[in-house]
Amino acid sequence: MQYQAADPWGYYVPAARCMGGGDPLERVARLAAESAVVVFSVSSCCMCHAVKRLFCGMGVNPTVYELDHDPRGKDIEQALMRLLGTPNAVPVVFIGGKLVGAMDRVMASHINGSLVPLLKEAGALWL
Repeated sequence: MQYQAADPWGYYVPAARCMGGGDPLERVARLAAESAVVVFSVSSCCMCHAVKRLFCGMGVNPTVYELDHDPRGKDIEQALMRLLGTPNAVPVVFIGGKLVGAMDRVMASHINGSLVPLLKEAGALWL
């Protein structure tokens, strides 16, 4: 089930959807491949808010996994930190199933003009 009604950020995925056995990195890869744009977020994080606003402002509706609403969110957060090699796990953005990175990489891609072609290639942006 995806929540669409009044969510300004795209699709929020219920916590039960993120659950499941197996390695957290495998779960991250599986979840990242399910939508054109996937954001792993924490609802109280200002940088997460900013990246979601950026995508929505561009007309992109990302699938958002709020890790603080997931009982196994800490495991996913640890996996994201290992994947990025940084102590900050969120926000983490995947476009077309490929890791773009944290907020700094997303903003750098936006500024240098490479974000829009990535979004178009993934089918998240049509214009």
